[in-house]
Amino acid sequence: MAQKKTSEIDYSMQEKIMALYELQKIDSQIDEINKVKGELPLEVEDLEDEIAGLNIRIENINAEIEELNSLTKQRKREVDQAKIQISHYKEQQNNVRNNREYDAITKEIEYQELEIELAEKRLKEYAVAMKAKKAQLEDAEAVASERGVDLAAKKAELESIEAETADQVAALEAQADKAKVKIDERLLSAYGRIRGSVRNGLAVVTVKRDACGGCFNRIPPQRQADIRLGKKLIVCEYCGRILVAENE
Repeated sequence: MAQKKTSEIDYSMQEKIMALYELQKIDSQIDEINKVKGELPLEVEDLEDEIAGLNIRIENINAEIEELNSLTKQRKREVDQAKIQISHYKEQQNNVRNNREYDAITKEIEYQELEIELAEKRLKEYAVAMKAKKAQLEDAEAVASERGVDLAAKKAELESIEAETADQVAALEAQADKAKVKIDERLLSAYGRIRGSVRNGLAVVTVKRDACGGCFNRIPPQRQADIRLGKKLIVCEYCGRILVAENE
């Protein structure tokens, strides 16, 4: 039989607080299990981001190399065309009728020779740039390969830990779902917000020796009496954690 939703059952505040405390104990157990993973999830994420960045860099360098190849081919075509033009002009020089025509053709030849000189200068520049880009590409690919090996090892380690703890975590998550049934969305939201803001993930703590179990600041007697009654949600005025009586 499916469990009823919170809205269909009028749970008392005390039952909600008890459920919150139960949820905290379950989440704390899950936190302890996750501690075994250490920094592995973050390390995996960082490596994936780094590899993605390296792959983009490799793509950009390859695009730049392709552009240099294209420019190199274009300049070589220009040199070939200029040489053909010079050959034609030299043939024409043999058939000129006067000095004016000869001088005009000579200027055309000089212009084409300048074009060849400029193109060859550009070809040298492209060759230098190409060499630098290929070195950059080689370095980036080597780093990406190394990071890929690291990522595979860390992923395998993380997956091994997750496989070992999967059944235990699944059982705890099922228990957490049962506890959540008694807690309304507003309280769950507050619980999640507090858990995310404290270092140890403890959003619900007991009053121990007249003090908050989270920040250890003293709780006044009247406030402790209200906590034991459980008729309203009471939070620590110092750290903001939800307080429950120790016997709960």
